Amino acid sequence: MKRELIGKRIKVVKSVNKAYIGITGTVIDETKNMLTLDDGRKLIKENITIEIDGTVLDGKYIVGRPENRIKR
Repeated sequence: MKRELIGKRIKVVKSVNKAYIGITGTVIDETKNMLTLDDGRKLIKENITIEIDGTVLDGKYIVGRPENRIKR
């Protein structure tokens, strides 16, 4: 996953925390281990699977600093 997530609309399709399943929002910030959505919710990348632009992505593959991930 080499693209920027900030500004993208995501949906949580699987999560360790069942309460997170179905959450949708726009990513407004990304750190090494977290995604922050426009409603203020913070999601731990490693614990979620998201759908973005029709693609399902396991959060384990996006753990790390965004600037380093884009360079890979």
